[in-house]
Amino acid sequence: MRRPVKPQDILLALSVPVIWGLGFTLAKAGMSQFPPILLTALRFGLTALVLVWFVRPPWGMMVRIFWVALIGGTIQYSLTFTGLHAMDASTAIIIVQLEVPFALMLSVIFLKDRLDWRRASGVVLAFGGVVLVAGEPRLDTGYLPILLLVAGTFSWAVGQILVKTVHQVGGCTLIAWVAVFSAPQLFIASYLFEDGQAEAVANADWAGWAIIVYLGLIMTAVGYAAWYHVLSRYSVTRVMPFLMLLPVTAMSGGVLLLGETVTSVTLLGAAVVIAGGAFITLGRAADVS
Repeated sequence: MRRPVKPQDILLALSVPVIWGLGFTLAKAGMSQFPPILLTALRFGLTALVLVWFVRPPWGMMVRIFWVALIGGTIQYSLTFTGLHAMDASTAIIIVQLEVPFALMLSVIFLKDRLDWRRASGVVLAFGGVVLVAGEPRLDTGYLPILLLVAGTFSWAVGQILVKTVHQVGGCTLIAWVAVFSAPQLFIASYLFEDGQAEAVANADWAGWAIIVYLGLIMTAVGYAAWYHVLSRYSVTRVMPFLMLLPVTAMSGGVLLLGETVTSVTLLGAAVVIAGGAFITLGRAADVS
């Protein structure tokens, strides 16, 4: 029997795409001052420094949290933000929406959820929308940024499946220790794959550091604490569709804050991806909590 979603959990779930969507836009702006992986390392470092003092170490879950951090934090954001660096935020967020069908497919494989024809149709639609956007003529940066975003999105979906194995840990505690593990990993990744870190830190202005504060304290600490809370209480297929609001907030932020333009092809691709997510939501497979 499906457990009803409590109103307060609905509000928490709805807040996540708003917080993350604005953060996605601000991260794109922050990349004008920081290399993308360094930006993420500073973000998670701030989260860890602020939260770790207020939560107890979940010693029995540390190995599982390490894997959540590595796959759903370090690898995912290294790939996603590097891809975002080379394209508009309003376009990149559409590709990131593949997290919904990826998470669904993984939940079918590992959490024994069922894939009915509606959800299967939604998966096909979502991928079709991304293909539509990927073929847009104005994406002259090549396919590598798109592939990085797709790989990062798949890594994020894997991380969310892993989160279901640590559902005993509260959302605030989980994101605190994910950040503790991810921050040093990301600093190492930045050292290996990027350059100009010292100059970026020395030359960053107040706006760049303000973005770091938002990413670390609001997008990560608040956003992921809320997300991990609802993900621990309900099945992946019940909470993942809330993230279909991400393109709305991120595309709006890209247009209003970054001056990006949204073409008719981008809007059509976004509509197809969101329609795919809606079909996934309409599926009647049994939920696995």
